[in-house]
Amino acid sequence: MTDNDVSQDAVVIERSFDAPVDLIWQMWTDPEHFKAWYGPDGATIPVAKMDVRVGGTRLVCMEMQSPDGPMQMWFTGEYREVVANERLVYTESMSDENGNVLSPSDMGMPEGHPTTTEVRVELEDVGGRTKMVMTHSGVAADSPRAVGWALALDKLAVRVNAHSSG
Repeated sequence: MTDNDVSQDAVVIERSFDAPVDLIWQMWTDPEHFKAWYGPDGATIPVAKMDVRVGGTRLVCMEMQSPDGPMQMWFTGEYREVVANERLVYTESMSDENGNVLSPSDMGMPEGHPTTTEVRVELEDVGGRTKMVMTHSGVAADSPRAVGWALALDKLAVRVNAHSSG
């Protein structure tokens, strides 16, 4: 069945936040907020350049400590849909620090890993709370990236709670 094909090649995570939709929107579109929660535990985001408009570009650097010292991974992409407080859609590709797209094989990724994936964030106001559905197409639901998203969204929830209560 085609539905299964789609779900195997996408990470879909739904979360509800006890916060207004515009705060969740800022978490995804304001570089300072994004840097604070993106990536798994232990990762830092030294660079997050975001031109949040259709056709605008993004460049994000994730840094993690490895046994050999700090390791940086760069991601670039383009915003495809920007509907404030409702929907954000952008592409994501591995890149160098200048935003030049690198092939997955250059980065040691397995055969068949797509060069460009798509992230879709849909927000819905549910009585003052926010329902968020994040879909990362082109990433297997059982991949390390899926685990990374789950961890990052846990950090997002902590940041939102700190913001809402403060």
